[in-house]
Amino acid sequence: MISHYLAIDLGAESGRVMLGTLENGRISLEELSRFTNKPIRDGDGIYWNVSALLEGIRSGMARAGTLGKSISSVSADAWGVDYVLIDDSGQIMDPVFHYRHPRTVSGEKNVLTKVDWPTLFGESGVQYMLLNTSIQLCSEEPDRLVKAKTILTIADAFNYLLSGVAKIEMSMASTTQLYNPRLAGWSDRLISLLDLPRSMFPEIVRPATILGPLKTEFLEDSGLSGINVVASLSHDTACAVAACPTDSKNWAYISSGTWSLMGLELAGPIVTDDCRELNFTNEVGYGGSTRLLKNIIGLWLVQECRRSWSIQGNEYSYAELAEMAIKSEPHQSVLNPSDPRFLAPDNMPKRIAEICNETNQPIPKTPGAIVRCALESLALLYARTLREAEKLVGWKVDKLHIVGGGSRNRLLNQLTADAAKVDVVAGPTEATASGNVLVQAIAGGAVSDLTEARKIIHRSFDTETFYPKTSSQHEALSARFDQICGNSPL
Repeated sequence: MISHYLAIDLGAESGRVMLGTLENGRISLEELSRFTNKPIRDGDGIYWNVSALLEGIRSGMARAGTLGKSISSVSADAWGVDYVLIDDSGQIMDPVFHYRHPRTVSGEKNVLTKVDWPTLFGESGVQYMLLNTSIQLCSEEPDRLVKAKTILTIADAFNYLLSGVAKIEMSMASTTQLYNPRLAGWSDRLISLLDLPRSMFPEIVRPATILGPLKTEFLEDSGLSGINVVASLSHDTACAVAACPTDSKNWAYISSGTWSLMGLELAGPIVTDDCRELNFTNEVGYGGSTRLLKNIIGLWLVQECRRSWSIQGNEYSYAELAEMAIKSEPHQSVLNPSDPRFLAPDNMPKRIAEICNETNQPIPKTPGAIVRCALESLALLYARTLREAEKLVGWKVDKLHIVGGGSRNRLLNQLTADAAKVDVVAGPTEATASGNVLVQAIAGGAVSDLTEARKIIHRSFDTETFYPKTSSQHEALSARFDQICGNSPL
């Protein structure tokens, strides 16, 4: 039996509508449309262009309607922490803030005047970051929150636009720092302490929940029929982890993209002082599992370097940058990718040079040297994060799965294996869309459970394993990295 599904996969740089086909125990994916996710910049402010994203989704669904296939369902996934506010008339309230908007500085002050960090973590199990939903909401003008009837995270907002049903899926709710993982529901205590309107927080639904049929306007626009909207796993990282083709008991994962989400899949949350001090987070995965993880800045440094070079008239593909980095001298300079100075969009090559100069290291001057510095630093940060995770759970990881677009970077994969001293399995690159589709298939009854879904992934996609290599130069670079980063958790 053949079944078809649409995955709307929204990322920080672009969005896509993917057709997922399940046939003979294998999944295949076809990209129907890709559209730029270009934030709106207004002075220092930065906002998401929801209307442009919706038009991109419409285009992809219209393309699906021309294929003559019977499509079972559609579901959106996206990044965490950001949200939209819905007014009394059911419309999205502008603006929709980007997590890099500088308002979070004032929001942090507002949060910490009302609740201390141990209480925040004790209730939510979520790591401390300036971009957390809790901090963003405490950056809002009070009048906006009064006017808001409902809050929805980004993916759940698009599922709402498609279905008319306003719910937040559990994996996404768990990213907000306003969800209690032990109660599996909103933290009424935190919502009260932060003076947020409890009434605007909608019902939380479990992964693989069928929300309802696709709204008539989208059926008419696309030519589709008989299609349901599903809350699959709204958080893109949850989708990616669901699609890890693991056969190991003690495994770890990195969902690699603009951000690198690195962690372990566990039976339940770890809400301890050690976990708080190491700044790990507990997020929900499929089947009520816990994704113990840390948000790492990821390939953002390389992406911003590429953008800066493009502005200067030098266009490089990611493949070209990786090749230049491979040819550059290794083990020259390292930096702390978690340095807050890297968070804001800016002239990233200049900032990397300045920080290398501050730490009395050689200043990388060519694109290849700059990218090499960023990738070696990121690999060392992965290794340090893995050691911290092992400390929290008390066992050693024997395999590290890297999935998502960043798994194409073979240099980073090898550097990670070397730094972490563990076998790295890279792929699939389309883990997020695959996970989204397979959880839809579970919702529709075509796949029995997550175990079967992961077997389907293993049969459907090629992976590549990278084995660790060590050298005295690498050990010296690792020691220098630890010295630069100090003893604080990253």
